[in-house]
Amino acid sequence: MTHSSFSRTLSRLFLALSGFLFGLVGYFWQTGVPEVLMFVAGAVVGVLVFVMLQRILPLLFGLLSKIPHSLWYATLAFLGAAWMAKLSGFRLPDGVYYLGVCLLFVTALGMSWFGLRLKNKFSLMDLSGLLLPLLLLTIGVYGLAMEGTDPYADEWSDDQASSSLNPPLEGLISPAARGVFEVDTFTYGSGTDKYRFEFAAGVRFNTPTVDASLLLPDWKGKKKKWREQYWGFGVKDFPLNGRVYLPVGEGPFPIAFIVHGNHGMIDYSDDGYGYLGRMLASQGVIAVSVDENFLNGHWSGDFQGKEMPARAWLLLQHAAQWREWNASPSHDLSGKADLNRVMLVGHSRGGEAVAIAAVFNRLSAFPDNALLPFDFNFGIRAVVALAPTDYRYSRKMTMENVNYLTLQGSYDADETSFWGMRAFQRLQFTDDADYVKAGVYIHRANHGQFNTTWGRRDFGPPYSWLLNTAPLLRPESQQLIAQVFISAFAKGALLNDHTYMPLFESPAYGKAWLPENAYRSRFQTSRDRWIQDFEEDLEPRVGRSGVGNLAKGFKIWREEKLKTRSTDSQENHALVLGWDYGDRLPPADSQAVYAWSFPQALQIEKTEALLLTLGSGDRKELGDQADHQQPHAAPSPDPLVRLTDTTGISATLRLSDVQQLPPPLFSRFLKLPGLSRERVGKDWEVQLQDVVLPLERFRYQTNFNPAAISTISLVFDQDTSGIVVIDNLGLRMLSQK
Repeated sequence: MTHSSFSRTLSRLFLALSGFLFGLVGYFWQTGVPEVLMFVAGAVVGVLVFVMLQRILPLLFGLLSKIPHSLWYATLAFLGAAWMAKLSGFRLPDGVYYLGVCLLFVTALGMSWFGLRLKNKFSLMDLSGLLLPLLLLTIGVYGLAMEGTDPYADEWSDDQASSSLNPPLEGLISPAARGVFEVDTFTYGSGTDKYRFEFAAGVRFNTPTVDASLLLPDWKGKKKKWREQYWGFGVKDFPLNGRVYLPVGEGPFPIAFIVHGNHGMIDYSDDGYGYLGRMLASQGVIAVSVDENFLNGHWSGDFQGKEMPARAWLLLQHAAQWREWNASPSHDLSGKADLNRVMLVGHSRGGEAVAIAAVFNRLSAFPDNALLPFDFNFGIRAVVALAPTDYRYSRKMTMENVNYLTLQGSYDADETSFWGMRAFQRLQFTDDADYVKAGVYIHRANHGQFNTTWGRRDFGPPYSWLLNTAPLLRPESQQLIAQVFISAFAKGALLNDHTYMPLFESPAYGKAWLPENAYRSRFQTSRDRWIQDFEEDLEPRVGRSGVGNLAKGFKIWREEKLKTRSTDSQENHALVLGWDYGDRLPPADSQAVYAWSFPQALQIEKTEALLLTLGSGDRKELGDQADHQQPHAAPSPDPLVRLTDTTGISATLRLSDVQQLPPPLFSRFLKLPGLSRERVGKDWEVQLQDVVLPLERFRYQTNFNPAAISTISLVFDQDTSGIVVIDNLGLRMLSQK
């Protein structure tokens, strides 16, 4: 067989195969047309595609064959180097990276062509061949260098209108104000640190090392070799290094241990919380910023969360060291720390670590390897998590009987969702003591600025070039916000001063102390009495203890597990209701109503208030194109709350008469909107609010009996359409504030 006949035979065979493959595509593409006809149509398309490519490719290869081999080699070498650089860890998204490579390639071609033509006669066309790619490259570099824009700058305001439930907190100084104590600052540690004087010759007190090998078996391979070469120690002799902010006085003082999260291990993080340490110490709380930099990721790799138990255990080892000093009469720190009043503060992975530590504190042994005994049992009264993770450790920690506060920024590009609220949901109160849990969502706060050394960019270059940093708060503003909330919380949990607790119900109470900004808050107490939380089962019509759930006039009615902006779980089930009346409000008897009916009459005490947890849902579900364009501008739900007693007599209260439900806060994390949605998800996620409705604020009909409530109803009579998410229904004792 000659080469030409072989080629013709193979060409015909490939033609038939192309038709067959496209025929199969048509056959399995279900359109309602008979499968045989779809197969034939697909085969015809396949033949046409093959013939077209067979005609185009010779022309293309003819043109390519005229390119000098040296240029081919140079081009392939450059593209190969660019591909290998991307594989080696260039963190820009593929689309952005390869677009930049193409621009560089075209610019290089233009410069080379211009240089060649410059030696001869050249035209304006030659000049444009150079200037156009240079212009595009300049625009790209400028776009990467600029901070970005705030697409929602006009959509938020300092909108935490003060609730009418409590009077404003007037006549009080800021909880972040400097206290009456002078502050003594010093360090303790191994005394042998290779790189930091403050943990070498600069320590005031030497501490022993601890063996964490049973907690971190992944300390091996290159991570072991490179880390030990850099740090000079291994997993069997971790140091106990700490920066101390000590109130000058007799004591004993409550003590707060502050631990950083994951960051470049040689860009030391432990000094970034001095602003918190000095504030707490001036107010009578010892603060210790704990060094765990040797567990952080860097060129030696990242433990990918497997180090989380070690982070928590090390924190408790620092508390154990203070217990030893307390028990040594001759030691300078003897009796200084009250280890029955302990607060743990963690940032990022440290925020997850403090929740783990609060659980480990009560265990007798390490749950992943019981060969390691625990003997901690400190009086941990409070846990504070700043922009925490909640998915690094393989176990989900459920804290019990501890006060909990979590803060999150809406522009946190590292932890883009409020993971701290998952620990909030799991936290259980099982004894008779008084506890609180709170969450504050801070608009325009990022991840890094809670630490003074981490900065405005939540990632290092080159990915940081894509971050939209224009909307961010100034670092000093974000740190002041952290000081206000953490100090207010510490005063209640450690110093028994509950003056500032209303701040967590509504941050507007702290308007005189907080930067102008938008805030969203959650606040619950161990005394809250819950009627419905939608966690019990999948039955939408019957709730806890036989409570009936009745819905009328809704387009959407379901219970679901709430999602984050990236479609991960918020670990919280809620009710979603949607209504759409069209162009005008219907008569009262046709309006959407959701009601809880009680098999036995519900008794509400005079000192109790109705407690609702709710928020705005995604109006896109209603199919309103206007809301697709400006979902952030849609009005928040404002239902009429109706209590009906067993005789049919009612009392009503408009939600906004006590507290206007604020709209969701929107964020654009990356400069390119499409890339932001691809990498992060939606520009917002459901943000719930706890709303307290005092019984005394309701408008009563004559002879209404609050001790015999048969139904509680929400009537949606203000807007022609909307989506509301309802999480909890309960009662709160107002006297507990």
